[in-house]
Amino acid sequence: MAAAASASPDSDDTSMDAEAQNSPLGCRDDGKNDSLSAEKPLETGDLQSDPPDSQPSVSNGGDSEMEKELVELKVIWNKNKYDFKFPLDSTGADLKQKIHSLTGLPPAMQKVMFKGLLPEEKTLREIKIINGAKIMVVGSTINDVLAVNTPKDAAQQEVKSEDTKKEPLCRQKQHRKVLDKGKPEDVMPSAKGVQERLPTVPLSGMYNKSGGKVRLTFKLEQDQLWIGTKERTEKLPMGSIKNVVSEPIEGHEDYHMMAFQLGPTEASYYWVYWVPTQYVDAIKDTVLGKWQYF
Repeated sequence: MAAAASASPDSDDTSMDAEAQNSPLGCRDDGKNDSLSAEKPLETGDLQSDPPDSQPSVSNGGDSEMEKELVELKVIWNKNKYDFKFPLDSTGADLKQKIHSLTGLPPAMQKVMFKGLLPEEKTLREIKIINGAKIMVVGSTINDVLAVNTPKDAAQQEVKSEDTKKEPLCRQKQHRKVLDKGKPEDVMPSAKGVQERLPTVPLSGMYNKSGGKVRLTFKLEQDQLWIGTKERTEKLPMGSIKNVVSEPIEGHEDYHMMAFQLGPTEASYYWVYWVPTQYVDAIKDTVLGKWQYF
């Protein structure tokens, strides 16, 4: 019995040893497998692909955008300045879309100016825009424009109605006394039958109603028209000019007489004589804008 009793602890120890050996063996097998897995050389298939999010994105033209020649622009609208780069071979219409994205001002409501009204169909390269060029944008919300243009519309209809009843302006006595002086010696050359953008220099060599010399300077960056004489220079916000009318001078149709309406009636017209005909439309577009509703 003593022998059996002494043998029992040994058998228990043996059994426990066996269990202990079996249990770690399983752990060691797992660890061994992990170790082997870690030490196993990576197969080509293991490197085939990353998860979709980690794959390099496929270019959809972004690279070509980077390759386009860009020009630095300074766009000024409503006392706000926007500095950005834009493709040099984009058109004026493309630039209007960009301005729309920056300001919220619809393209149809924009008057974009760079040495005159910016042509929509030409590229910035053709317009000869360079780095650092200042682009002026004038425009308001549709409600503001309609509110401002309602009296202008009525004033223009009144002028057209009166014009049909009157003789040509150049035959009226008040204008004849200026036109009878003849063409100024230093008048700027004219080009009949063509339209040109405003020159980079002031329009000069013209007469005003009193027969004095007058020059017109278009300060686009300030949205102002400067009317200069020997005595003084009037600086007029373009938004304050209600209307612009013109008429060819009989016998000299390559020149116009032109008036800027500074108040509510014809009595406020500021007359300028011997305006080269090629600049007439550019002057009206710059002062009133193509987006005006007539």
